[in-house]
Amino acid sequence: MRGRASVAIDLSDEERSFLEAQLRRHKAERSLSDRCRIVLRCADGLTSKEVAAELGHAEHTVGKWRRRFAEHRIEGLSDEYRAGRPRTISDAQVAEIIKQTLETTPKDATHWSIRSMAAETGYSHTTIRRIWNAFGLQPHRSETFKLSTDPLFVDKVQDVVGLYMSPPNRAIVLCLDEKSQIQALDREQPVLPMAPGVAERRTHTYLRNGTTSLFAALGIATGAVVGKCYKRHRATEFLDFLKELDRNLPEGPDVHLVMDNYATHKTPKVKAWLARRPPWQVHFTPTSASWLNQIERWFAELTRKQIQRGVHRSVAELEADIMAFIDAHNDKPKPYRWVKSADEILTSVKRFCLKTMNRTSIPGD
Repeated sequence: MRGRASVAIDLSDEERSFLEAQLRRHKAERSLSDRCRIVLRCADGLTSKEVAAELGHAEHTVGKWRRRFAEHRIEGLSDEYRAGRPRTISDAQVAEIIKQTLETTPKDATHWSIRSMAAETGYSHTTIRRIWNAFGLQPHRSETFKLSTDPLFVDKVQDVVGLYMSPPNRAIVLCLDEKSQIQALDREQPVLPMAPGVAERRTHTYLRNGTTSLFAALGIATGAVVGKCYKRHRATEFLDFLKELDRNLPEGPDVHLVMDNYATHKTPKVKAWLARRPPWQVHFTPTSASWLNQIERWFAELTRKQIQRGVHRSVAELEADIMAFIDAHNDKPKPYRWVKSADEILTSVKRFCLKTMNRTSIPGD
């Protein structure tokens, strides 16, 4: 006895191209790619039994997608809508959970957790998790911010960013700052090196072996860095570093210095020294806006790559590693690419201020 004949599948060029493209997609759903493969093999003239044996599916599964494609073509390969389990929590209850998450805190903590909110409301922790995920609530996370209160914030941002994005012709632009109190730290016990499947391990306790302060200047055009270490970070050391820069820079071009409002940068001796050099011009970043100084980005690399996990038994070792890092950086310097214009920065700050004011405002005020 012969069973029911298989439905013949005849593909157009567009349909075959679409099905084959789904098989080549790296992020395609496994279920969809399996269905496309079934239809393609059926279109090659194989029976459902042969396709099932070749692809490792049940014969009735192959027959199902053969019929679905024959009736609805490509649209038939999608899953049919399923109503699913009825909701057990109303919109009002969801709104109450959201309100409680945003406006209250538990008695024994600074923020809610999924388990503590579940215990407080009587719902399961999976229900709380779904609601928080749906509305993007993450009470365990916290970010920091600080807005500049400099009355000349707008003017300084436009000045510094304009210098980055459109520097004067034949001029040298240097981002200058000091990284003070860098500690020479040694571990109380030897560091255990990394091994296959085992991360590097070190004691959480350490020995302090003194500190040093690094004065550094970054050329925005080349990415090269000039640096020098000092025992202290007073105006005297800052002035000495300026003189070091003066000796290393070529004569002729104007020099534009970008630096912050630290007191050592504005002493009478420093101002007098700069006044005797008209080609040297100073551009101050706004207060509480060190992110405008590109040297801070380089300081972050120095900390991450050299200082954070370094072991230094003396200040001399620390300073030697810092200078070696500068030399290695200058072998292949790469300038940072500033992409945000002053208007875009100011617009972002304005948007953040308005959002913060809306969140902290009291209804009725």
